[in-house]
Amino acid sequence: MTRIVILGGGFAGLFAAKSLVKNLGKSVEVELVSDQNFFVFQPLLPEVAAGSITAAHAISSLRGLLKHVKTRKARVHSIDFVSKTVTVFQGVQKRPTQVPYDQLVIALGQSTDLSRTPGLSEHALAMKTLSDASKLRAHIIEKLEHADITQLPEVKREALTFCVVGGGFSGVETVGEIKELIDRSLKYYPSIDPSEVQVILLEFAESILSELPPRLRCYATEQLKQRGIEVRTSTGITSATGTAITTTNGDVIGTRTIVATIGNAPSCVVRRLGIKTERGKIVVDRSLAVVGVKDAWALGDCAHVPLVDAATAPQEFAPPTAQFAVREARVVADNIHRKLGGKQPIPFSYKSKGAMASLGSKRGVAEVMGLTLTGFPAWLLWRAFYLSFLPGASTRLKVFLNWTLDGLMPRSIVQDIAPDSGQTRVVHYRAGDRIFEAGNRADGFYTIISGRVEVRMKDAKSGDLTSREIAAGGHFGERLILGESRRTGTVRALENTEVLVMDREEFLRLASAFPAFKDYFRAYFKDTYDIGWTPPAQLQ
Repeated sequence: MTRIVILGGGFAGLFAAKSLVKNLGKSVEVELVSDQNFFVFQPLLPEVAAGSITAAHAISSLRGLLKHVKTRKARVHSIDFVSKTVTVFQGVQKRPTQVPYDQLVIALGQSTDLSRTPGLSEHALAMKTLSDASKLRAHIIEKLEHADITQLPEVKREALTFCVVGGGFSGVETVGEIKELIDRSLKYYPSIDPSEVQVILLEFAESILSELPPRLRCYATEQLKQRGIEVRTSTGITSATGTAITTTNGDVIGTRTIVATIGNAPSCVVRRLGIKTERGKIVVDRSLAVVGVKDAWALGDCAHVPLVDAATAPQEFAPPTAQFAVREARVVADNIHRKLGGKQPIPFSYKSKGAMASLGSKRGVAEVMGLTLTGFPAWLLWRAFYLSFLPGASTRLKVFLNWTLDGLMPRSIVQDIAPDSGQTRVVHYRAGDRIFEAGNRADGFYTIISGRVEVRMKDAKSGDLTSREIAAGGHFGERLILGESRRTGTVRALENTEVLVMDREEFLRLASAFPAFKDYFRAYFKDTYDIGWTPPAQLQ
Protein backbone atom coordinates (compact mmCIF):
# COMPACT_ATOMS: atom_id res chain seq x y z
CA MET A 1 0.00 0.00 0.00
CA THR A 2 1.29 3.47 -0.88
CA ARG A 3 2.41 5.45 2.17
CA ILE A 4 1.90 9.21 2.05
CA VAL A 5 3.58 11.15 4.88
CA ILE A 6 2.63 14.76 5.62
CA LEU A 7 4.94 16.92 7.71
CA GLY A 8 3.13 19.69 9.58
CA GLY A 9 -0.29 20.11 11.15
CA GLY A 10 -1.14 23.66 10.11
CA PHE A 11 -3.60 24.77 7.44
CA ALA A 12 -1.57 23.24 4.60
CA GLY A 13 -0.91 19.91 6.30
CA LEU A 14 -4.40 19.48 7.73
CA PHE A 15 -6.26 20.20 4.48
CA ALA A 16 -3.79 18.14 2.44
CA ALA A 17 -4.57 15.16 4.67
CA LYS A 18 -8.33 15.71 4.41
CA SER A 19 -8.15 16.05 0.62
CA LEU A 20 -5.99 12.94 0.23
CA VAL A 21 -8.43 10.83 2.22
CA LYS A 22 -11.30 12.25 0.20
CA ASN A 23 -9.57 11.52 -3.14
CA LEU A 24 -7.93 8.19 -2.40
CA GLY A 25 -9.92 6.73 0.48
CA LYS A 26 -8.49 3.54 1.98
CA SER A 27 -6.37 2.72 -1.06
CA VAL A 28 -3.42 4.55 0.55
CA GLU A 29 -2.03 5.01 4.05
CA VAL A 30 -1.83 8.64 5.06
CA GLU A 31 0.24 9.67 8.09
CA LEU A 32 0.55 13.18 9.44
CA VAL A 33 3.51 14.14 11.64
CA SER A 34 3.15 17.16 13.95
CA ASP A 35 4.91 18.28 17.11
CA GLN A 36 1.54 19.00 18.71
CA ASN A 37 -1.64 16.98 18.64
CA PHE A 38 -3.93 19.88 17.79
CA PHE A 39 -4.60 22.28 14.95
CA VAL A 40 -4.35 25.99 15.82
CA PHE A 41 -6.66 28.37 14.01
CA GLN A 42 -4.09 31.17 13.86
CA PRO A 43 -6.41 34.00 12.71
CA LEU A 44 -8.06 33.78 16.15
CA LEU A 45 -4.85 34.12 18.18
CA PRO A 46 -5.29 37.91 18.68
CA GLU A 47 -8.74 37.21 20.14
CA VAL A 48 -7.26 34.59 22.46
CA ALA A 49 -4.71 37.19 23.58
CA ALA A 50 -7.53 39.64 24.25
CA GLY A 51 -9.68 37.08 26.07
CA SER A 52 -12.70 37.29 23.76
CA ILE A 53 -12.42 33.53 23.25
CA THR A 54 -10.70 30.96 25.44
CA ALA A 55 -7.49 29.29 24.30
CA ALA A 56 -9.10 25.85 24.22
CA HIS A 57 -11.66 27.01 21.66
CA ALA A 58 -9.08 28.20 19.11
CA ILE A 59 -7.74 24.67 18.68
CA SER A 60 -9.10 21.35 17.45
CA SER A 61 -7.81 17.83 17.93
CA LEU A 62 -5.95 16.56 14.87
CA ARG A 63 -7.08 13.03 15.61
CA GLY A 64 -10.66 14.23 15.84
CA LEU A 65 -10.44 16.11 12.54
CA LEU A 66 -8.53 13.36 10.70
CA LYS A 67 -10.29 10.16 11.69
CA HIS A 68 -8.92 8.15 8.77
CA VAL A 69 -5.38 9.50 9.01
CA LYS A 70 -2.63 8.12 11.23
CA THR A 71 -1.36 10.95 13.45
CA ARG A 72 2.14 10.83 14.93
CA LYS A 73 3.06 13.39 17.60
CA ALA A 74 6.77 13.91 17.00
CA ARG A 75 9.30 16.55 16.04
CA VAL A 76 10.75 16.33 12.54
CA HIS A 77 14.54 16.30 12.54
CA SER A 78 15.63 15.57 8.96
CA ILE A 79 14.61 14.12 5.59
CA ASP A 80 16.60 11.65 3.49
CA PHE A 81 15.26 12.00 -0.05
CA VAL A 82 17.43 9.11 -1.31
CA SER A 83 16.24 6.45 1.15
CA LYS A 84 12.80 8.15 1.33
CA THR A 85 12.71 8.33 5.11
CA VAL A 86 11.98 11.05 7.63
CA THR A 87 13.81 11.05 10.97
CA VAL A 88 11.67 12.22 13.87
CA PHE A 89 12.17 12.51 17.62
CA GLN A 90 9.25 11.11 19.56
CA GLY A 91 8.20 10.13 23.07
CA VAL A 92 9.47 11.32 26.43
CA GLN A 93 13.03 10.28 25.67
CA LYS A 94 12.93 11.91 22.21
CA ARG A 95 13.97 8.65 20.60
CA PRO A 96 15.00 8.96 16.92
CA THR A 97 12.62 7.02 14.66
CA GLN A 98 12.68 6.45 10.89
CA VAL A 99 9.36 7.07 9.12
CA PRO A 100 9.36 5.69 5.55
CA TYR A 101 7.30 7.22 2.75
CA ASP A 102 6.38 6.71 -0.89
CA GLN A 103 5.07 10.25 -1.33
CA LEU A 104 6.13 13.11 0.95
CA VAL A 105 4.20 16.34 1.58
CA ILE A 106 6.21 19.08 3.31
CA ALA A 107 4.02 21.63 5.07
CA LEU A 108 6.29 22.78 7.90
CA GLY A 109 5.37 26.45 7.80
CA GLN A 110 7.85 29.01 9.04
CA SER A 111 9.53 29.88 12.32
CA THR A 112 10.27 33.28 13.89
CA ASP A 113 13.72 34.86 13.92
CA LEU A 114 14.13 38.23 15.64
CA SER A 115 17.88 37.94 16.16
CA ARG A 116 18.75 40.59 13.58
CA THR A 117 17.52 43.29 15.96
CA PRO A 118 19.56 43.42 19.20
CA GLY A 119 17.42 42.59 22.22
CA LEU A 120 14.22 41.89 20.30
CA SER A 121 14.29 38.09 20.55
CA GLU A 122 14.99 38.34 24.30
CA HIS A 123 12.40 40.99 25.16
CA ALA A 124 9.60 40.73 22.59
CA LEU A 125 6.50 38.59 22.83
CA ALA A 126 5.60 36.68 19.66
CA MET A 127 2.18 35.91 18.19
CA LYS A 128 2.82 32.61 16.44
CA THR A 129 1.44 29.91 18.72
CA LEU A 130 -1.38 29.34 21.17
CA SER A 131 1.12 29.61 24.01
CA ASP A 132 2.24 33.00 22.67
CA ALA A 133 -1.33 34.33 22.74
CA SER A 134 -1.94 33.08 26.28
CA LYS A 135 1.35 34.56 27.51
CA LEU A 136 0.52 37.91 25.92
CA ARG A 137 -2.83 38.09 27.71
CA ALA A 138 -1.19 37.23 31.06
CA HIS A 139 1.53 39.79 30.40
CA ILE A 140 -0.92 42.62 29.64
CA ILE A 141 -2.90 41.94 32.80
CA GLU A 142 0.35 41.83 34.79
CA LYS A 143 1.32 45.29 33.46
CA LEU A 144 -2.10 46.69 34.45
CA GLU A 145 -1.75 45.18 37.92
CA HIS A 146 1.72 46.68 38.30
CA ALA A 147 0.72 50.10 36.99
CA ASP A 148 -2.23 50.25 39.40
CA ILE A 149 -0.01 49.99 42.49
CA THR A 150 3.41 51.41 41.61
CA GLN A 151 4.44 54.73 43.15
CA LEU A 152 7.09 55.42 40.50
CA PRO A 153 5.84 57.60 37.59
CA GLU A 154 8.50 56.30 35.19
CA VAL A 155 7.65 52.67 35.92
CA LYS A 156 3.94 53.35 35.52
CA ARG A 157 4.49 55.09 32.19
CA GLU A 158 6.56 52.17 30.87
CA ALA A 159 4.06 49.60 32.15
CA LEU A 160 1.19 51.38 30.40
CA THR A 161 2.97 51.70 27.05
CA PHE A 162 2.22 48.77 24.73
CA CYS A 163 4.10 48.47 21.42
CA VAL A 164 3.22 46.16 18.52
CA VAL A 165 5.86 45.81 15.81
CA GLY A 166 4.54 45.00 12.33
CA GLY A 167 1.60 46.54 10.50
CA GLY A 168 0.44 43.51 8.55
CA PHE A 169 -2.80 41.64 9.22
CA SER A 170 -1.47 39.96 12.35
CA GLY A 171 -0.04 43.16 13.79
CA VAL A 172 -3.15 45.26 13.11
CA GLU A 173 -5.52 42.65 14.52
CA THR A 174 -3.29 42.15 17.55
CA VAL A 175 -3.01 45.86 18.37
CA GLY A 176 -6.78 46.31 17.95
CA GLU A 177 -7.55 43.43 20.32
CA ILE A 178 -4.94 44.59 22.86
CA LYS A 179 -6.55 48.03 22.97
CA GLU A 180 -10.00 46.53 23.45
CA LEU A 181 -8.79 44.29 26.29
CA ILE A 182 -7.19 47.27 28.03
CA ASP A 183 -10.20 49.56 27.52
CA ARG A 184 -12.62 46.98 28.91
CA SER A 185 -10.35 46.17 31.85
CA LEU A 186 -9.57 49.69 33.15
CA LYS A 187 -12.74 49.88 35.25
CA TYR A 188 -11.11 47.34 37.57
CA TYR A 189 -8.00 49.49 38.04
CA PRO A 190 -8.98 52.75 39.78
CA SER A 191 -5.44 54.15 39.88
CA ILE A 192 -5.08 54.11 36.09
CA ASP A 193 -6.52 56.96 34.06
CA PRO A 194 -7.31 56.04 30.41
CA SER A 195 -5.17 58.98 29.27
CA GLU A 196 -2.10 57.28 30.80
CA VAL A 197 -2.38 54.29 28.44
CA GLN A 198 -0.34 54.46 25.26
CA VAL A 199 -0.73 51.80 22.54
CA ILE A 200 1.64 52.10 19.57
CA LEU A 201 1.73 50.26 16.24
CA LEU A 202 5.06 50.48 14.38
CA GLU A 203 5.42 49.56 10.69
CA PHE A 204 8.60 49.86 8.64
CA ALA A 205 6.69 50.34 5.37
CA GLU A 206 4.94 53.56 4.38
CA SER A 207 1.49 52.22 5.34
CA ILE A 208 -0.14 49.42 7.28
CA LEU A 209 -2.03 46.54 5.62
CA SER A 210 -0.10 47.02 2.37
CA GLU A 211 -1.99 44.11 0.75
CA LEU A 212 -5.24 46.13 0.79
CA PRO A 213 -6.32 49.01 -1.48
CA PRO A 214 -5.24 52.52 -0.38
CA ARG A 215 -8.76 53.48 0.70
CA LEU A 216 -8.98 50.59 3.15
CA ARG A 217 -5.48 51.25 4.46
CA CYS A 218 -6.41 54.87 5.18
CA TYR A 219 -9.66 53.84 6.84
CA ALA A 220 -7.86 51.30 9.04
CA THR A 221 -5.25 53.88 10.06
CA GLU A 222 -7.87 56.48 10.94
CA GLN A 223 -9.98 53.99 12.90
CA LEU A 224 -7.00 52.89 14.97
CA LYS A 225 -6.09 56.50 15.67
CA GLN A 226 -9.67 57.34 16.72
CA ARG A 227 -9.48 54.52 19.24
CA GLY A 228 -6.35 56.03 20.76
CA ILE A 229 -3.77 53.86 18.99
CA GLU A 230 -0.72 55.68 17.74
CA VAL A 231 0.25 54.46 14.26
CA ARG A 232 3.88 55.09 13.26
CA THR A 233 4.74 54.14 9.68
CA SER A 234 8.17 54.27 8.03
CA THR A 235 9.45 53.27 11.47
CA GLY A 236 11.50 50.21 12.30
CA ILE A 237 13.22 48.91 15.44
CA THR A 238 17.00 49.08 15.90
CA SER A 239 17.24 47.67 19.44
CA ALA A 240 15.15 46.63 22.42
CA THR A 241 15.58 46.25 26.16
CA GLY A 242 13.26 45.24 28.97
CA THR A 243 12.19 48.87 29.42
CA ALA A 244 12.54 50.56 26.01
CA ILE A 245 12.85 50.25 22.26
CA THR A 246 14.90 52.42 19.92
CA THR A 247 13.42 53.16 16.50
CA THR A 248 15.07 53.76 13.15
CA ASN A 249 14.11 57.42 13.56
CA GLY A 250 16.25 57.64 16.68
CA ASP A 251 13.32 57.80 19.10
CA VAL A 252 13.48 55.93 22.40
CA ILE A 253 10.09 54.62 23.56
CA GLY A 254 9.90 53.55 27.18
CA THR A 255 7.86 50.35 27.28
CA ARG A 256 7.66 47.03 29.06
CA THR A 257 5.53 45.38 26.38
CA ILE A 258 6.86 44.63 22.90
CA VAL A 259 4.82 42.35 20.63
CA ALA A 260 6.62 41.30 17.45
CA THR A 261 4.52 40.09 14.52
CA ILE A 262 7.52 40.22 12.17
CA GLY A 263 10.57 38.04 11.61
CA ASN A 264 9.28 35.09 9.58
CA ALA A 265 12.10 32.65 8.85
CA PRO A 266 12.46 29.10 7.47
CA SER A 267 12.24 26.26 9.95
CA CYS A 268 15.50 24.59 10.95
CA VAL A 269 14.41 21.44 9.09
CA VAL A 270 14.00 23.33 5.80
CA ARG A 271 17.38 25.03 6.29
CA ARG A 272 19.05 21.61 6.57
CA LEU A 273 17.41 19.96 3.57
CA GLY A 274 20.17 20.78 1.10
CA ILE A 275 17.74 21.38 -1.76
CA LYS A 276 16.98 24.45 -3.84
CA THR A 277 15.41 27.28 -1.87
CA GLU A 278 14.46 30.88 -2.61
CA ARG A 279 14.27 33.39 0.24
CA GLY A 280 14.37 30.49 2.67
CA LYS A 281 11.46 28.68 1.02
CA ILE A 282 11.47 25.38 -0.87
CA VAL A 283 11.35 25.90 -4.63
CA VAL A 284 8.48 23.99 -6.27
CA ASP A 285 7.10 23.90 -9.81
CA ARG A 286 3.57 24.80 -10.85
CA SER A 287 2.33 21.36 -9.73
CA LEU A 288 3.82 21.96 -6.25
CA ALA A 289 6.41 19.19 -6.73
CA VAL A 290 9.77 19.95 -5.11
CA VAL A 291 12.27 20.89 -7.83
CA GLY A 292 15.05 18.32 -8.18
CA VAL A 293 13.53 15.81 -5.76
CA LYS A 294 11.48 12.74 -6.62
CA ASP A 295 8.11 12.04 -4.96
CA ALA A 296 8.18 15.13 -2.75
CA TRP A 297 5.76 18.03 -2.62
CA ALA A 298 5.80 21.30 -0.67
CA LEU A 299 3.12 23.87 0.07
CA GLY A 300 2.05 26.56 2.49
CA ASP A 301 4.38 29.05 4.14
CA CYS A 302 7.49 26.89 3.63
CA ALA A 303 7.13 26.74 -0.19
CA HIS A 304 7.96 29.24 -2.92
CA VAL A 305 4.86 28.62 -5.04
CA PRO A 306 4.76 30.16 -8.55
CA LEU A 307 1.38 31.37 -9.77
CA VAL A 308 2.40 31.76 -13.41
CA ASP A 309 4.93 30.12 -15.73
CA ALA A 310 8.55 31.21 -15.42
CA ALA A 311 8.45 32.70 -18.94
CA THR A 312 5.67 35.08 -17.90
CA ALA A 313 6.69 38.47 -16.55
CA PRO A 314 6.39 39.67 -13.92
CA GLN A 315 6.73 36.43 -11.95
CA GLU A 316 4.14 36.04 -9.21
CA PHE A 317 4.18 33.81 -6.14
CA ALA A 318 1.52 32.68 -3.71
CA PRO A 319 1.33 34.72 -0.49
CA PRO A 320 1.68 32.91 2.86
CA THR A 321 -2.02 32.99 3.79
CA ALA A 322 -4.49 30.34 4.91
CA GLN A 323 -6.64 31.03 1.86
CA PHE A 324 -3.84 29.96 -0.49
CA ALA A 325 -2.62 27.12 1.73
CA VAL A 326 -6.02 25.41 1.63
CA ARG A 327 -6.18 25.63 -2.20
CA GLU A 328 -2.59 24.41 -2.50
CA ALA A 329 -3.48 21.44 -0.30
CA ARG A 330 -6.26 20.41 -2.65
CA VAL A 331 -3.97 20.65 -5.69
CA VAL A 332 -1.26 18.55 -3.98
CA ALA A 333 -3.84 15.88 -3.14
CA ASP A 334 -5.16 15.92 -6.72
CA ASN A 335 -1.67 15.66 -8.18
CA ILE A 336 -0.64 12.78 -5.94
CA HIS A 337 -3.85 11.03 -6.98
CA ARG A 338 -3.08 11.71 -10.64
CA LYS A 339 0.52 10.57 -10.31
CA LEU A 340 -0.47 7.28 -8.69
CA GLY A 341 -2.95 6.81 -11.53
CA GLY A 342 -0.33 7.49 -14.22
CA LYS A 343 -1.74 10.89 -15.21
CA GLN A 344 -0.02 14.24 -15.67
CA PRO A 345 -0.21 16.67 -12.75
CA ILE A 346 -2.18 19.89 -13.02
CA PRO A 347 -0.66 23.33 -12.35
CA PHE A 348 -1.67 25.33 -9.30
CA SER A 349 -3.70 28.36 -10.27
CA TYR A 350 -5.69 30.46 -7.89
CA LYS A 351 -6.66 34.10 -7.59
CA SER A 352 -7.28 35.58 -4.18
CA LYS A 353 -10.92 36.16 -3.35
CA GLY A 354 -9.91 39.11 -1.20
CA ALA A 355 -8.62 39.95 2.27
CA MET A 356 -10.09 41.06 5.57
CA ALA A 357 -8.83 42.45 8.86
CA SER A 358 -10.50 43.06 12.20
CA LEU A 359 -9.62 46.37 13.83
CA GLY A 360 -11.24 45.55 17.16
CA SER A 361 -14.19 47.32 18.78
CA LYS A 362 -16.59 45.95 16.12
CA ARG A 363 -14.75 47.57 13.23
CA GLY A 364 -12.98 46.04 10.26
CA VAL A 365 -11.92 46.35 6.64
CA ALA A 366 -12.58 43.88 3.83
CA GLU A 367 -12.08 43.45 0.12
CA VAL A 368 -14.04 40.48 -1.21
CA MET A 369 -14.57 39.71 -4.91
CA GLY A 370 -13.87 43.34 -5.80
CA LEU A 371 -16.28 44.66 -3.17
CA THR A 372 -14.84 46.81 -0.38
CA LEU A 373 -16.42 47.09 3.04
CA THR A 374 -15.49 49.06 6.15
CA GLY A 375 -16.71 49.42 9.72
CA PHE A 376 -19.23 47.12 11.34
CA PRO A 377 -20.28 45.26 8.13
CA ALA A 378 -16.63 44.37 7.41
CA TRP A 379 -16.10 43.22 10.99
CA LEU A 380 -19.27 41.10 10.86
CA LEU A 381 -18.15 39.57 7.55
CA TRP A 382 -14.72 38.84 9.06
CA ARG A 383 -16.30 36.92 11.92
CA ALA A 384 -18.78 35.09 9.68
CA PHE A 385 -16.04 34.02 7.27
CA TYR A 386 -13.69 32.68 9.92
CA LEU A 387 -16.52 31.01 11.78
CA SER A 388 -17.44 29.10 8.60
CA PHE A 389 -13.75 28.36 7.96
CA LEU A 390 -13.17 26.77 11.36
CA PRO A 391 -12.69 22.98 11.08
CA GLY A 392 -15.28 20.98 13.02
CA ALA A 393 -18.86 21.82 13.96
CA SER A 394 -18.14 21.64 17.69
CA THR A 395 -15.33 24.21 17.38
CA ARG A 396 -17.56 26.57 15.41
CA LEU A 397 -20.28 26.31 18.04
CA LYS A 398 -17.85 26.94 20.91
CA VAL A 399 -16.35 30.01 19.24
CA PHE A 400 -19.80 31.39 18.40
CA LEU A 401 -20.88 30.99 22.05
CA ASN A 402 -17.64 32.65 23.20
CA TRP A 403 -18.26 35.62 20.96
CA THR A 404 -21.88 35.90 22.08
CA LEU A 405 -20.99 35.83 25.77
CA ASP A 406 -18.15 38.28 25.26
CA GLY A 407 -20.61 40.76 23.76
CA LEU A 408 -22.99 40.41 26.70
CA MET A 409 -20.67 40.11 29.69
CA PRO A 410 -17.62 41.98 31.07
CA ARG A 411 -14.20 40.89 29.85
CA SER A 412 -12.42 38.62 32.34
CA ILE A 413 -9.16 39.88 33.85
CA VAL A 414 -8.34 36.61 35.60
CA GLN A 415 -4.63 35.94 35.18
CA ASP A 416 -4.91 32.19 34.66
CA ILE A 417 -1.20 31.69 33.94
CA ALA A 418 1.76 33.36 35.61
CA PRO A 419 3.77 35.78 33.45
CA ASP A 420 6.83 33.96 32.18
CA SER A 421 9.98 35.72 33.32
CA GLY A 422 12.19 32.71 32.66
CA GLN A 423 14.54 31.09 35.15
CA THR A 424 17.59 31.68 32.95
CA ARG A 425 17.32 34.49 30.45
CA VAL A 426 19.32 37.04 28.48
CA VAL A 427 18.51 40.71 29.18
CA HIS A 428 19.65 43.82 27.30
CA TYR A 429 20.18 47.24 28.90
CA ARG A 430 20.91 50.59 27.29
CA ALA A 431 23.66 52.85 28.64
CA GLY A 432 22.28 54.58 31.74
CA ASP A 433 19.58 51.99 32.46
CA ARG A 434 19.10 51.10 36.11
CA ILE A 435 19.37 47.32 36.50
CA PHE A 436 18.29 47.23 40.13
CA GLU A 437 18.38 49.42 43.26
CA ALA A 438 19.40 48.82 46.85
CA GLY A 439 16.42 47.43 48.73
CA ASN A 440 14.87 45.74 45.67
CA ARG A 441 13.89 42.11 45.93
CA ALA A 442 16.76 39.90 44.80
CA ASP A 443 15.59 38.33 41.54
CA GLY A 444 18.68 36.77 40.01
CA PHE A 445 22.42 36.31 39.67
CA TYR A 446 23.85 38.34 36.75
CA THR A 447 26.78 37.48 34.47
CA ILE A 448 27.90 40.13 31.97
CA ILE A 449 28.06 38.87 28.38
CA SER A 450 29.05 42.24 26.89
CA GLY A 451 29.20 45.80 28.12
CA ARG A 452 30.03 47.35 31.48
CA VAL A 453 28.11 48.19 34.68
CA GLU A 454 28.66 50.25 37.82
CA VAL A 455 27.87 48.85 41.28
CA ARG A 456 27.30 51.34 44.11
CA MET A 457 26.82 50.13 47.68
CA LYS A 458 27.57 51.02 51.28
CA ASP A 459 30.62 49.51 52.87
CA ALA A 460 29.46 47.06 55.53
CA LYS A 461 32.06 48.32 58.07
CA SER A 462 32.49 52.07 57.45
CA GLY A 463 29.08 52.86 55.97
CA ASP A 464 30.74 54.83 53.16
CA LEU A 465 29.32 54.67 49.65
CA THR A 466 31.64 52.71 47.38
CA SER A 467 31.64 52.27 43.63
CA ARG A 468 33.18 49.69 41.33
CA GLU A 469 32.92 48.79 37.66
CA ILE A 470 32.40 45.31 36.26
CA ALA A 471 33.11 44.41 32.63
CA ALA A 472 32.27 41.48 30.36
CA GLY A 473 33.01 38.16 32.02
CA GLY A 474 32.28 39.54 35.48
CA HIS A 475 29.20 39.02 37.60
CA PHE A 476 27.10 40.73 40.25
CA GLY A 477 24.06 40.05 42.40
CA GLU A 478 25.80 37.02 43.89
CA ARG A 479 24.49 37.67 47.41
CA LEU A 480 21.30 36.05 46.17
CA ILE A 481 23.23 32.78 46.39
CA LEU A 482 23.65 33.32 50.15
CA GLY A 483 19.88 33.47 50.47
CA GLU A 484 19.56 37.25 50.84
CA SER A 485 16.15 38.42 49.64
CA ARG A 486 16.93 42.14 49.13
CA ARG A 487 19.59 43.97 47.16
CA THR A 488 22.38 45.66 49.10
CA GLY A 489 23.56 47.84 46.20
CA THR A 490 22.46 49.73 43.10
CA VAL A 491 23.61 48.70 39.62
CA ARG A 492 23.34 50.66 36.39
CA ALA A 493 24.66 50.06 32.87
CA LEU A 494 27.56 52.31 31.88
CA GLU A 495 27.17 51.30 28.22
CA ASN A 496 24.91 49.06 26.19
CA THR A 497 25.08 45.83 28.14
CA GLU A 498 23.89 42.25 27.71
CA VAL A 499 23.64 39.97 30.74
CA LEU A 500 22.67 36.41 31.55
CA VAL A 501 20.29 36.25 34.52
CA MET A 502 19.97 33.07 36.57
CA ASP A 503 17.70 32.53 39.57
CA ARG A 504 18.96 30.85 42.75
CA GLU A 505 17.52 27.44 41.95
CA GLU A 506 19.15 27.40 38.52
CA PHE A 507 22.44 28.50 40.05
CA LEU A 508 22.35 25.67 42.59
CA ARG A 509 21.55 23.13 39.89
CA LEU A 510 24.55 24.30 37.89
CA ALA A 511 26.78 24.20 40.97
CA SER A 512 25.68 20.64 41.72
CA ALA A 513 26.56 19.54 38.19
CA PHE A 514 29.95 21.35 37.93
CA PRO A 515 32.17 21.06 41.03
CA ALA A 516 34.63 23.63 39.60
CA PHE A 517 31.78 26.16 39.40
CA LYS A 518 30.91 25.51 43.04
CA ASP A 519 34.55 25.71 44.16
CA TYR A 520 35.01 29.02 42.34
CA PHE A 521 32.20 30.68 44.29
CA ARG A 522 33.28 29.16 47.59
CA ALA A 523 36.66 30.87 47.09
CA TYR A 524 35.09 34.03 45.62
CA PHE A 525 32.95 34.77 48.68
CA LYS A 526 35.90 34.24 51.00
CA ASP A 527 38.27 36.48 49.02
CA THR A 528 35.77 39.23 48.14
CA TYR A 529 33.48 39.49 51.15
CA ASP A 530 35.44 37.48 53.71
CA ILE A 531 32.35 35.34 53.98
CA GLY A 532 32.51 31.58 53.92
CA TRP A 533 29.92 30.01 51.63
CA THR A 534 28.66 26.63 52.66
CA PRO A 535 26.74 25.07 49.80
CA PRO A 536 23.31 23.61 50.62
CA ALA A 537 23.24 20.01 51.80
CA GLN A 538 22.30 18.67 48.36
CA LEU A 539 25.56 20.09 46.95
CA GLN A 540 27.85 18.67 49.63
